Amino acid sequence: MLAGNSSALPSIEYLVIAGGGAGSRYDLNNGGSGGGAGGFRNSTGLSGGGALSESRLPVDLGTNYTVTVGAGGAGSSSVVNGAQGSNSVFASITSLGGGGAAVGGDGFSGGSGGGAGAGDGIAGTGGAGTAGQGYAGGNAVAGGTSPGNRAGTGGGGAGAVGGNEINNVSSGAGGVGVVGDITGSFVFRAGGGGGGANGAVGASAGGNGGGGAGGANNASGASGTANTGGGGGGAGTGSGTLFGGSGGSGVVILRYPTRFTITIGAGLTGSTTTVGDNKITTITAGTGNVSWEAA
Repeated sequence: MLAGNSSALPSIEYLVIAGGGAGSRYDLNNGGSGGGAGGFRNSTGLSGGGALSESRLPVDLGTNYTVTVGAGGAGSSSVVNGAQGSNSVFASITSLGGGGAAVGGDGFSGGSGGGAGAGDGIAGTGGAGTAGQGYAGGNAVAGGTSPGNRAGTGGGGAGAVGGNEINNVSSGAGGVGVVGDITGSFVFRAGGGGGGANGAVGASAGGNGGGGAGGANNASGASGTANTGGGGGGAGTGSGTLFGGSGGSGVVILRYPTRFTITIGAGLTGSTTTVGDNKITTITAGTGNVSWEAA
């Protein structure tokens, strides 16, 4: 229903997901850990971190509203810790980039937290997630005082905590994402990255929702899936040029009645489809403005 007058647009429904954090590179004989998923804020169903749906956002016709789609953190073979994902924005709604994974210490906080890394004599705590956006990364136990084969932990997902590394052997899986149906189909997004293998035990899967799998022995971590905000997987142990997986880019999805038309401004990449009585605009990259007019 129109909100009181013919110039007012009904409140917009939205899903705003930030870029996922990158997985960490291996260090000595220790597998890398998974990056945290990008923050997940949703007005059509559950949000991240176990939160309920948020309120729709009122907008006015002919007014510009800022949209930014956050990039995923870039994986690297030279920087040990995983890079943070970038924020995504729709007007006053901001989702925080996923936390990068760590080696030999605590994971980094974000929309969902990056996985911790176990080092020599060091225990790590998973990076914290953000209330209403995602969960923490997995924890690592302390290793011995000399290098050993240790597995990586999982990055936090929008729907669950990342898996812990167990007994210096078993890697942790990425936390699962959250399922939403803003497009008319149920899709999981914002899964955490999986932990990388040590020299003896296989890597763990990324969380359902675009999280990248951890790398096997002598293999890089897989990147998170584009436009899901999935975290990147940690690299497996080995030698040579092995990368922590990059985080998946975020996405901004907007749903509104068919009697209105959106203008997607310069700097943004997006498309619009019609499902029943609603139009659905999916913006997959860039920064710019959107506005609405009566069709």
